[in-house]
Amino acid sequence: MTDERGTLPDDLPDDPLDPLVEKLDLERKVRLLTGATTWRTAADAAIGLREIVCSDGPAGIRGETWDERRTSSLLPSASALGATWDEPLLRRLGGLLAAEALRKGVDVVLAPTLNLHRTPLGGRHFECFSEDPELTARTGAALIRGIQEHGVAATAKHFVANDSETDRLRVDVRISERTLREVYLAPFEAAVDAGVWVVMAGYNSVGGTTMTAHPLLAEPLKGEWGFDGVAVSDWAAVRTAEEPARAALDLAMPGPASPWATDLAEAVRDGRVPESAVDEKVRRLLRLAARVGALGDAPRRRPPLPGEGARRLLREAVAAGAVLLRNDGVLPLDPAGVGTVAVIGEHAASPRVQGGGSAGVFPSAVVTPLAGIRACLRGRGRVTYTAGPSTDAPPEPLDTRRSTEPRSGEPGVLLRCLDAEGNELRAERRLSGRLLEPDLAPGTHTVEIRALLRPETTGAWTFGVGGFGRMTIEVDGRVILDGTHPCETDDPAIVHVTPPLHTAQAHVERGRHVHLVARRELVPGAGRATIVAAAPPRRDPDQALAEAVAAARAADAVIVVVGTTEHDETEGYDRTELSLDDAQNDLVRAVAAANPRTVAVVNSGGPVELPWRDEVAAVLLGWFPGQEAGAGLADVLFGRREPGGRLPTTWAARLAEAPVTRTRPVDGRLDYEEGPHIGHRAWLRAGTRPAYWFGHGLGYTTWEYGEAAAPARIDAGSAFTVRVPVRNTGTRPGREVVQVYLARPDSAVERPVRWYAGHTAVHAEAGGSAVAEVVVGPRALRHWSPEDGAWRVEPGTYRLLVGRSAGAVEHETDVTVGPVPEGRDA
Repeated sequence: MTDERGTLPDDLPDDPLDPLVEKLDLERKVRLLTGATTWRTAADAAIGLREIVCSDGPAGIRGETWDERRTSSLLPSASALGATWDEPLLRRLGGLLAAEALRKGVDVVLAPTLNLHRTPLGGRHFECFSEDPELTARTGAALIRGIQEHGVAATAKHFVANDSETDRLRVDVRISERTLREVYLAPFEAAVDAGVWVVMAGYNSVGGTTMTAHPLLAEPLKGEWGFDGVAVSDWAAVRTAEEPARAALDLAMPGPASPWATDLAEAVRDGRVPESAVDEKVRRLLRLAARVGALGDAPRRRPPLPGEGARRLLREAVAAGAVLLRNDGVLPLDPAGVGTVAVIGEHAASPRVQGGGSAGVFPSAVVTPLAGIRACLRGRGRVTYTAGPSTDAPPEPLDTRRSTEPRSGEPGVLLRCLDAEGNELRAERRLSGRLLEPDLAPGTHTVEIRALLRPETTGAWTFGVGGFGRMTIEVDGRVILDGTHPCETDDPAIVHVTPPLHTAQAHVERGRHVHLVARRELVPGAGRATIVAAAPPRRDPDQALAEAVAAARAADAVIVVVGTTEHDETEGYDRTELSLDDAQNDLVRAVAAANPRTVAVVNSGGPVELPWRDEVAAVLLGWFPGQEAGAGLADVLFGRREPGGRLPTTWAARLAEAPVTRTRPVDGRLDYEEGPHIGHRAWLRAGTRPAYWFGHGLGYTTWEYGEAAAPARIDAGSAFTVRVPVRNTGTRPGREVVQVYLARPDSAVERPVRWYAGHTAVHAEAGGSAVAEVVVGPRALRHWSPEDGAWRVEPGTYRLLVGRSAGAVEHETDVTVGPVPEGRDA
């Protein structure tokens, strides 16, 4: 094989896999198809197979353990990457993920997520690229190519229609065949075209069948599309042995316990599952092993990207995905002439750089917006900082800034494993109070975390402990929390990553060390994740707002940073509203009224309501920007880089105006009643106007569009190119994302009012010109015919619309599509 699906090692025979499969008896075959550990597959030395190592990967490569001492490069969130509209950059970021994987000994990166932003309330918005199937397809394919060209496998997940979090383990999505094909399966088909080596089946059901046993794994995935890689379950998504085994699922993760481990061999011997099906699964696993260098004498894989090179790339990515939603001329700020800049808001000093859930990593360091702005203006301007009113964010886990390990006096916390009598079995210093996989000694009954806290303010502090079972908190020997909290969920993300936090308050004095002890008794089936957190007293809202207003009045410009919290965007939960808390909205309005040169920076992974958007001079969407957050945002704010992003998702002014919002199943079913009309398609069908359209984003210059040129007639099934002359009419160099949409007003089949078909980016100096060449692929014109069970293209005239977003059309023309030539597929 020489295509993007990977090349087998040269020293293996021409038909290498069948002889290896024949060497295995049934028990050995079954052992290979079930995880050996949480993150590893089984090895078989007799056939030259080592373990294959997996790791979560959308935001960074964590590796096999949740350990804050083993840090990772943290990318901007997938929604930020989707906003770049920049496939070459995505390919380079894929290379960075591959380099991190190689550094950590990982063979399979569990990314990208190819589910869609069906509704703005999706709790995992930050982990998905876009509302649009074509943009998601292009973005995901670029990332896949970047990962796999270094000999590391990418994983297209979660197959399919796993687009919300409510009841995500059991929800049964009901969706028309045509919508499924044209919208939700389209990014996965593109991933297979890009050569992806692994596809992950989701927890959910579609049409009454769980995805790990769904016929879609066979057709179209492995049959029509020709996917020759491994179909793996989401972790613990295999609930029975027989149905997934008869379907086209290949690998049940994690292990060693799973229904396949206990029951699959017996099902084969009883004739309920053909052994030929097991052989095919093993063959696919061995093919994956050969591709990642886990079979035979593997060639050495490429070394990782140097650290500074990785940081530069991540900084570039922050600016490339930042979306300038509004600008009344205040941006970019002049670092040489700005004088005093007031930076305001909790998120400026403590930003959210990633979403919550299983994709999280521990970055080695984070550049906050405040730090990035200070670094940019060092020696040139004055920076003041005011936090403003407290947000509704939960207490943060203890870290080295605020806590000391009691025994050594070093920064961090003391983790102790205790037996049922309270005797110490093991102890170690850790750097964080968020211990999701504490290393338990045999016989551990209780996990204890101790720390000396250094309070910076006097008052009623909030202390929290996260987990399940009986938990206690002591402050200076006084018990302030003692309760038993049963585990009432089997969602692995909640049990093992984001267990609920239970809090109590205690009065402490500034500068006086506080001895904090939190304990969690372990109970079967509830994991071992233990979190200890603390938060200072909430600031007086009126005083804090007055201080922020005073700082704004005294400054030449204001940068106010607001955003979501852990309550809003995390795996396992959908959102119930899009609004920021009242304190943040009031803060923006107050400082904007005090200083007309106010820039609002939004720190969120998905859409939020911006009721003050017309009251500020500029709105910059920074997303969850990863570890280089402040450096990249400062580059944009002060003009070192142009904001490169365009919205991958339409933003509503108010949740009540959004056309598609339902995430909650009824009687276990979630009906996608809107059909193919999601995102900008839904807004166009409703005839209403959002706050900001899909594709919207401003740069630091202006552009003039000429008349678009396209072929007058094309054959169905053929790509064609739209050429658009553009001129930079501003005073500085810039980048413009030229977008093409299609419409078929008199179609005989139901279609969106118009739909995204392609884009390209052009660069030009001030006063310069360029020609944007947008290639519209064949799939932009096709529709799925359930009656024929095939793709069809409707001949006739299509409207071609060129513009800056789904709602800003600069030019229109027609293209006539002829019938499909004989012998060619649609």
